[in-house]
Amino acid sequence: MSDIELPVINLGPYFAGSPGAAEALASEVDAACSAIGFLVLDNHGISRELIERVFASARTFFERPLAQKRQFCSPDPVIPRGYQNFGERSLAKTLGQEAPPDLREQYFMGPLNPDLQRIAHLHNATPFYSANIWPDFPTSYRETLSEFYCELEALGKHLMRIFALALRMEANFFADKIDNHFSTGTVNNYPAVATSLPGQLRTGAHTDFGSLTILAVDDAPGALQVRRDEDTWIDIKPAPDQLIINLGDMMARWTNDRWRSTVHRVANPPADSATHSHRMSAGYFLHPNFDAEIRCLPTCVDAGMQPRFAPILAGEHMREKLRRRVV
Repeated sequence: MSDIELPVINLGPYFAGSPGAAEALASEVDAACSAIGFLVLDNHGISRELIERVFASARTFFERPLAQKRQFCSPDPVIPRGYQNFGERSLAKTLGQEAPPDLREQYFMGPLNPDLQRIAHLHNATPFYSANIWPDFPTSYRETLSEFYCELEALGKHLMRIFALALRMEANFFADKIDNHFSTGTVNNYPAVATSLPGQLRTGAHTDFGSLTILAVDDAPGALQVRRDEDTWIDIKPAPDQLIINLGDMMARWTNDRWRSTVHRVANPPADSATHSHRMSAGYFLHPNFDAEIRCLPTCVDAGMQPRFAPILAGEHMREKLRRRVV
């Protein structure tokens, strides 16, 4: 294992409206997304105070007895809503690997105000816009996580605008492809575990499914790791006020693999801290509109060449990925 300094993108000038800031950022983003598919954000506008409130509310929820938490499970095991029990998902399976279940429990939420009329005619779309399942404890849970989701939703739109410029497309290219998105917000709880099965991790090796991921983490042992090659995993350790950004499979398809959807995992803590290391993260997975066509961008394929991937609807791509991870 080793550490790496990920590219740091400072959004301060962009949000201040500085002339040329978006174009300057686009060049930095293109380099980072082409090289590793991960970067960190500074001056992103999401307060650490809000992130700490999310962690505190979620911790209160996760500390409740399992029987109480199970009252808030999704009736459909494929659709990410509500509580997901410890050890019932294996993300490594999404890459066709046989691996023990992940050592985490989760809470999921989806869009707060989707336009259901727009997707009523689409086969299989409705479940991805399901109503959220809100615990009744703590009382601050729904308000706090909704605020967090909205803040990351807005940040995701800004990032997609910068991404469009980085890909030499018109700045609003992605706007009509994410205006009725089915993005998932999540809190991941990694409790201290004394023993694990061979090959069992806090989160198995996988790629993310959508266009981009925004992640806030704490600094507990058992880090997020990015695979540089078959034998090398890199620890990702952002500063307290930074957010991690990584690309998902849909962005790789849009860019014909010019930008990387990089394999990553969450490692177990060192043996000397395994029995008392509790870790938490919270994030936002930007999934485009269900009927957005993920088709190779014209700026990402050379003349006379064929794209690597056939076009696919975002929702159909997502359903197949989610189905694979169920244990």
